[in-house]
Amino acid sequence: MTSPEDATAVVRLDLRSGAAALATTQAVRDRVAEQLGRAGLPEPDYPLFLVTDTPAGLTDHQLQYELLSGYRAVGETRILVLLVGSSPGSYAGGEEAYLPDRRLLRPTTLRASTTGLVWAGDLRSARTALDRREPDDPASLAVLVDLLSVPDVFVRVLENLRKLPDSIAAPGVRLLEQDLPTEVRDRAWRDALTRFAGEDTGAGDPVDIVPDPRLPEPLRALVTGRDSRGQGHRRPDGQANLAHRTCAESLDRADDDLVALRSFPGLLHPARRDALEADLHQAREDLDGFRALVERALQGGGGAAAPTAEATARLGALGLRVPTADSAGERVGEGLRELAGTLLGDGLALRSVAQHFTALAGRVEPVPGTALLHRLADHSEESVSRGSATEYAAPPRTPGAVLLMAGAAGLLGGLWQWPAVLAALVVPVLFVVVALLGANRLRTGRRAARWPMGPRVAAVAGAVAGAAAAYAADPPLWLGGTGLIVGLGLTAEAVRRLWRDAADSWAAGRGTTALRTALDGLDDLLAELVREHWAAEERLYCADAARSVAGMLRATAAAADAQAAPEPLAPAGPGGSGPYEDDDWLSAPSALETPESGGADGGADDGDWAAAYAWDNTPDRNGDHDAGRDDDRYGGDPDPYGAPSPAPYPAGPDDAPWESGEGDRAPRWLDREIGEGGPELVATLAGDLRNTAMAAMAPYWGAVERGQAGALALARTEQRVRELLSAARHHLWHYGVLAPPPYPADHRARTTAAGLLGTDSLRVAELVGRETDRGAVVQLSSPEQGALLSRDPGAALWIRFAPATLQGEIEAAWRKSGSPVEEALWTSSGRYAGLIRLTPLRMGVVDTVLPRQSTGGSARTDADRAEPSVHAEFREDDRW
Repeated sequence: MTSPEDATAVVRLDLRSGAAALATTQAVRDRVAEQLGRAGLPEPDYPLFLVTDTPAGLTDHQLQYELLSGYRAVGETRILVLLVGSSPGSYAGGEEAYLPDRRLLRPTTLRASTTGLVWAGDLRSARTALDRREPDDPASLAVLVDLLSVPDVFVRVLENLRKLPDSIAAPGVRLLEQDLPTEVRDRAWRDALTRFAGEDTGAGDPVDIVPDPRLPEPLRALVTGRDSRGQGHRRPDGQANLAHRTCAESLDRADDDLVALRSFPGLLHPARRDALEADLHQAREDLDGFRALVERALQGGGGAAAPTAEATARLGALGLRVPTADSAGERVGEGLRELAGTLLGDGLALRSVAQHFTALAGRVEPVPGTALLHRLADHSEESVSRGSATEYAAPPRTPGAVLLMAGAAGLLGGLWQWPAVLAALVVPVLFVVVALLGANRLRTGRRAARWPMGPRVAAVAGAVAGAAAAYAADPPLWLGGTGLIVGLGLTAEAVRRLWRDAADSWAAGRGTTALRTALDGLDDLLAELVREHWAAEERLYCADAARSVAGMLRATAAAADAQAAPEPLAPAGPGGSGPYEDDDWLSAPSALETPESGGADGGADDGDWAAAYAWDNTPDRNGDHDAGRDDDRYGGDPDPYGAPSPAPYPAGPDDAPWESGEGDRAPRWLDREIGEGGPELVATLAGDLRNTAMAAMAPYWGAVERGQAGALALARTEQRVRELLSAARHHLWHYGVLAPPPYPADHRARTTAAGLLGTDSLRVAELVGRETDRGAVVQLSSPEQGALLSRDPGAALWIRFAPATLQGEIEAAWRKSGSPVEEALWTSSGRYAGLIRLTPLRMGVVDTVLPRQSTGGSARTDADRAEPSVHAEFREDDRW
């Protein structure tokens, strides 16, 4: 597995037990590889070793220190030794009887500038004077080891130790831990995974990505660029354009004949109808020829696969022009990556993003010509015939203006007295004659066309009304003649309108509209075929890559679902569950742990920190939880995933605060603030997972750009996604919620402690900004060791540290309170904040001894001879 270049991990080793297993160079490298491999980290370029030992072990384990100092790496190896307990005592044969803690013997191997020692003679775990705790209380030691395992704290402590005499100091600490209960953190993690993955709705309808403004420019060119290339798809001198122009000209002539037919001469003479019939027949023949050419183009425009260069050449032979791609397919991989980042950044779930990519693939994928053949049926000869009436059908409704003019004409023509009243029949007779003539002119076969009855009825009704009015009013003759002339004019206009509408309906029934629609539809089909050939290879590649990304996103969602499902609790064996009973490093008690080994000096596994220093919050059944027995250092409660929590000091089953109950194991220099989760907890964790997924997919985009996004690249990416999801879970368990993951978004600021934990950062600001006096921290030294410390108040070095996520809040609180904003260490871990004081030892307390090499006896094996066996003789003249 790989990780970001700036990721560092502290390798933790406990030489108090199992040191004999680290007697060779290969054994040390195997131990380091085992820890980092299970944490998902590569071989370090700059190894950081945190070694826990006793003062007596400094000389007993000189071989191990030499092997660690000589660890081969690209950069320097840095070692921080945490000493717990008292020194060996007085010198053998000395005249002065020294009490314990009077001298600290250090081999010359540990005098390097890359090595520092922190001597905690007593962890001061007791909260009351009556509480008797062992100096190396496991619970307190686990907290201190976890703090020094934060790379930022490790490096700062080592840098400050270099400024002190002999690079040795006694620590004083005051810590505040802000975290969530195990069940709250576990529930938030599962909810974030579920939100990150999205709901599996099956094969739903893909979303329409075309109008989405979030579509990057490289992809937008492939999606919409082809739509702007519908003009000029026919070459002016090509077959397609010639066939289309011939048919269009026939239809134009038919339109001209129709205009002539709609006039009065068309009503009176049959020649104009015959000309229209001839032009329509020719237009049908021309349309059949154009349809045949379109069919050939579709059959030659690519088969079941995407359009090819050969298909493009066949289209060119038919007179069709396929535009060039104009580098529209460049930067496809970059566009897909940008689209994925945009959609994930907007908070869309993985499966929703996969739907977008599926829709994108369907939108840009070129359609072969054979897939368009079925649309020819919409413009076939049968379809045109179905769209044309075989008989003339009169307009469904006569316009009201025509009826009004017919009635008015009849009324005006009927204003006569007897015997001239017979002139009132002129207008109705004219309407009847026109109806008979028009129906005969538009005859189809042996059947005359139907003619609307409304105008004739209106004319007769108007004539009757006019005669009745004349009988009652007795108008003069000149009024009747004038009315008849005006009525004849209205009759002419009404007849013109009736004939025009009837000619239009008849022409439409003969197929003029259907022929024009079919020609336009066939031409649009040709234009679509040409558009589908535009940038066919680039679009096909984009569609395949988009589907591959969609599949990878769905696989990532499935991996997130698998992470969200609680794992079954691992059954404990007779001796308790071992740290490596599950191959998954997350199922082990700690990500930085070492395999169980029994050395010549006996003892338990020295690397299983979480199990070694676990405790529960329930009272000891015998009431003696301070006995310091070996069995108190092992065990621990399993976390919800079947193994103890990756944190070095997992909470008990009820996750009760340390200050409650007789089972209180928290040291007095540690305060714990438990939050119940803020309103932005799940959303922030889901955002972290999205950033993690983008980081896991980063190598895949390069494969997409190189055209190598095949099954192998997809499988590797899916594996990397699963690994980084596990790494994200490891980060959450080890560094808390406040610490951003290794893959944060540059533009997204981390939310506040109130939004994530439901706690206030003011308490952190008060602790870190506290005045650096001796009452601010608890000195981790025994009373005897305290006499060995420097009495110079200015000699001590202070380290203020807090999570980098809270830097803005803490500095704002300092400015508001008027506290001086001093330089602080902003750590990558979001769990701890507080103060560390490094007090140097008095001059003459530390003795540096020279190792004496022993040849050993004949019983040593060849493997043993390959490594130096270092023994030290401690004499007065060995001191430096």
